Amino acid sequence: MKIFVAGLPYDLDDAELEEIFEKFGAIVSAKVALDKETGKSKGFGFVEMANREEGLEAIDSLNDISLGKKPLVVKEAEDRSGPSAGGVRRSINPRDDFNNRNR
Repeated sequence: MKIFVAGLPYDLDDAELEEIFEKFGAIVSAKVALDKETGKSKGFGFVEMANREEGLEAIDSLNDISLGKKPLVVKEAEDRSGPSAGGVRRSINPRDDFNNRNR
């Protein structure tokens, strides 16, 4: 189960994020999102837990607790792997793509 976590203190790293969640069960991965230019935390991250029930317990226990100045938002991560995940949609027909660019 993949879990989204927002409201993280900006000095929290991957290991500390994992430590918070491992109390609830086995962790597959824990990653704090970093800004590409500065390398600093964006204040949110993702945790993947091996067991769904343990993940739901972690969400229930950790959502709305305070680790710093603001409360955590902890919820099941949304699947962003589909066509609405961002990026450019390409036309199947090359002519359509050409016509759209020249309008």
